[in-house]
Amino acid sequence: MRNAHSRSAFVAHAFLWIGAIYSVFPFVWMLMTSLRESGDAFNPASLLWPRHWDAVTNYSRAFSETPLLRFLINGVVVCLGVLLLQLATALPCGYALAKLQFRGKALLTTAILICFSIPFQAVSLPLFVGLAQFDLLNSYFALISPFSVSVFAILMLAQYLRGYPEEVLEAARLDGLSEGQILRRLILPASGPAIAAFAIFSVSAHWNDLYWPLIVITNPDLAPPTLGVLFFRSEESGDQIGPLMASTTMVTLPLVVFFILAQRRFVQGVTMTGLK
Repeated sequence: MRNAHSRSAFVAHAFLWIGAIYSVFPFVWMLMTSLRESGDAFNPASLLWPRHWDAVTNYSRAFSETPLLRFLINGVVVCLGVLLLQLATALPCGYALAKLQFRGKALLTTAILICFSIPFQAVSLPLFVGLAQFDLLNSYFALISPFSVSVFAILMLAQYLRGYPEEVLEAARLDGLSEGQILRRLILPASGPAIAAFAIFSVSAHWNDLYWPLIVITNPDLAPPTLGVLFFRSEESGDQIGPLMASTTMVTLPLVVFFILAQRRFVQGVTMTGLK
């Protein structure tokens, strides 16, 4: 019995290791390629360890030949703007769905679920036409406004807040707190884990988004990181894979740091949301 359990554990760990290596290898290759000469990028002999180091040249070219720092700043502005607007709308909506009783609540929940099933690509054309009609293309507004309301955030926060004690809310109302004050003083601090978990999803999605910026942005000064790397590849780098991978590494690094800093809250938020 013990041998069978050991074999099962060994097989499970073997599959986990294979999946981990498969997932991590592209990032290792990207990092090592950014440290070596472009000619060695696809050389099997130097696949994981460069024969000729050229990190200084690659990273200096990544910053000097393209406004990489500007791309990163644009990404921070867009992701932070989107996240703040999404939380400003999702938190009161999630609280209302989870804790308040009102006419049409079931119908509203159904409508939200229907909206959740509609892909963004289906509405991107009318959004583009509307922004073009108001001459709002090539702007932060065009990058941020279509994502200011997140159905996923509303459902996630509503599910999380269903476990919040009703007794605390009733006591707060007896003390004379309005619903807005309850939202600010009680619900917002208590929603920290769920907000951190959603922040990971939101920032990752919009930092890595190429589809929408490629449609609404043609000015390199407003390009977010992924679109900036595309400009770098097509206009400057050509087949210079070393500088291209250096710029890609710098674009990926902020997300890795952000996830490491928010990892504990992320796991806690996802776990508690699933249990409630």
